[in-house]
Amino acid sequence: MGGDAGDSGAAAERTWQARFARWLVRWQRPLLIIALVLGAVAFWPAQHLHLDESIESFFAPEDPLLRDFLESKAWFGGDELLLVGYPDADALTDDHLQSLHDFADELSAIPGIQASGTQHLAAMLHPEGVAARMIMRFPSVREQVLAFSENILISDDRQTVGIVLRLAPEKTAPVPRSDTYKAVRKLAAAHDPPAAVAGEPLQVHDMFRYVEQDSLLLGLASSALLILVILILFRSLRWVMLPLLVVHLSLVWTQASLYVADVPLSMVSSMLTSLVTIIGISVVMHVTVTYRELRGEMDREAAFRKSVQALAEPIFWNIVTTMIGFASLIQSTVAPVRSFGLMMTVGSGMVMVACMMVLPGGTLLGRWDADPRQTPSEHRLVAALHRLTATLDRHHWILLVTNAVVLIIGSIGLAKLTIETDFSKNFRRTSPIVQALEFFETKLGGAGNWEVNFSVPEELDSTTIDKVRSLAEELRELKMPDGTVLTKVVSLADGIDFIPWLAARTLPAKLDLLRDYQPEFIPSIYNTEQHRMRIVLRSLERQPAEIKLQLIEKVRTAAQHHFPDAKVTGLYVLLANVITSLMDDQLTSFITSAIGIFVCVALATRSWAVGVIALFPNLFPLVLVVGGMGWCGVPINIGTAMIASVSFGLTVDASLHYLAEYLELRRAGCDHLAAVLATHGNVGRALVFSNLALIFGFAVLALSNFIPLVYFGVLVSLAMIGGLVGNLVLLPLLLHWIPIKVNRQPEATPDPKP
Repeated sequence: MGGDAGDSGAAAERTWQARFARWLVRWQRPLLIIALVLGAVAFWPAQHLHLDESIESFFAPEDPLLRDFLESKAWFGGDELLLVGYPDADALTDDHLQSLHDFADELSAIPGIQASGTQHLAAMLHPEGVAARMIMRFPSVREQVLAFSENILISDDRQTVGIVLRLAPEKTAPVPRSDTYKAVRKLAAAHDPPAAVAGEPLQVHDMFRYVEQDSLLLGLASSALLILVILILFRSLRWVMLPLLVVHLSLVWTQASLYVADVPLSMVSSMLTSLVTIIGISVVMHVTVTYRELRGEMDREAAFRKSVQALAEPIFWNIVTTMIGFASLIQSTVAPVRSFGLMMTVGSGMVMVACMMVLPGGTLLGRWDADPRQTPSEHRLVAALHRLTATLDRHHWILLVTNAVVLIIGSIGLAKLTIETDFSKNFRRTSPIVQALEFFETKLGGAGNWEVNFSVPEELDSTTIDKVRSLAEELRELKMPDGTVLTKVVSLADGIDFIPWLAARTLPAKLDLLRDYQPEFIPSIYNTEQHRMRIVLRSLERQPAEIKLQLIEKVRTAAQHHFPDAKVTGLYVLLANVITSLMDDQLTSFITSAIGIFVCVALATRSWAVGVIALFPNLFPLVLVVGGMGWCGVPINIGTAMIASVSFGLTVDASLHYLAEYLELRRAGCDHLAAVLATHGNVGRALVFSNLALIFGFAVLALSNFIPLVYFGVLVSLAMIGGLVGNLVLLPLLLHWIPIKVNRQPEATPDPKP
């Protein structure tokens, strides 16, 4: 028996894990120094990683919605507008019109504003052209202009005025857009009374700013909370700093690599820090628990080598499966999803490199505070896990049926999922952009600007204008079941109808007079070279998802009845469909990920049956979280669009650690119950500790100003809880049915002690 044990020990020392452990110990100091130097070198490029703030990047290049939007920008210059409005009960008096004119001039002088495109009521009622001033002497024309301006430049009760500012193209603007927005908001706040500022470009800008600000602030706060939780768990500063050093080096190296490769960050990339933290903390927590147990019977170097021998293979497969899960997103046609998949693949790999370089030296160098200590009440946790094992054994079928029922109920919830198209729901109600939107929604017809465009004959004639007028009237009469309507419809026919018959009798004469009255109007609505015309629409931004999408479809149907090649587009349409675009490739990516992870688990465990079984506990949190969103009416937004891929990639790591120890014990001769008992006491403990630390860390995301980050933090926490249940309850229940070939008889039944 002793000879067998000696031969076995000698064989163990010749495995690749043993050789790798000895190599790490031998080179511990150089590895740690190189890691710190690389971190310092990578810091500067990591801070200068470019953030792609264009909403266009959220769509595949061949997406018809993006194609139509870009064509419209080329034909009509785009409608990147800022809306400025304030209450004015005496808006139509000469003094107040002059004050409005002066304020509009101040706003137009801000760098980044295209002054020639500014629209306001004073300019409409007191035009500069001689002929235009003449036609404004007609009382009927003045009243027509006021009616035309309602819900754009003046409210229908004539108590609120608005100014429309056209942004200069970003490529030719003299200053960054952020400077323009800041200057407009500053001038609006200083106005008496204070003016509200809204517009779809501003919403997109605020979205990125909140994410950028919150990433830094919440990153620091979550790190501080993680430090506190890990310190309480292990009461060792060394073992608090090691996981944080691994995480932050991984992040810096990843960001620097992306900078060198010229891969920009995107909105979805805001999850990078959170997910790398999860992966890094999880890996180091397993090392911490295993190393701490071994320190009770051997010195530090031997305990570390033994820990590496035990964990090298499961950690390797952990990282590989995580990388495969995120790499499946690289096949997406949507740039933010593709870049997110790439950076998470790189980030996951960097965690493995950081662990190799940091943990040997971080564990063995120096004597101060060297060992992690027992967690308070840890013996109670182990006892609870042992009771759970007994419960699994006694109530096997009841628990299996219960899990099956939960999965079925969750699957039904998947069919109830809705998509959030109200972009304002991404922000807290107290944020400036939501308050401004509320102002425009209630006073000036909303902030949703879009269009329907179509081809017209080369020679514009009265018949075509009549068709345009007919379509505009039909659009004005559109009404959704809940009463939602288009708050404004503006066509070339409306401008022509301003011109009195006495002032101009023919269509060309009317167009010439209209050019004199509003020089920017005709080019912004009719492209004479491309023979393309559009009708500009305005609607409420803050509407339910289904109403907004139905309204867009009704406009398309009505327009194509009059003009078969009509296209509906605009920032309003893009924002309404951005989540759908993000989700387009998710099913394909998920299937690819599942197949890749199945193959890896099967190779790691050397069992195709175990590979199949391992998929179920990892589907459990996915169905629990995503199905729960459907049941609770939580819509899919930017922060939750890829929660399925994320949750699946996170929980498989825990499964691999669990399977590694369970299968080793089974192949050593332990029966199912003894193997589950020991695995729960060892790996189960590490899973509980890591999940506990991360759940507290991500609770900080609930403080974000950007609502999708709040949802992301909460749902990832729920996914980790679901993964814990899946791996500690469902996985052992399913493993009960898998026959395991015994390699040798055990010397003793394992009995882990806290």
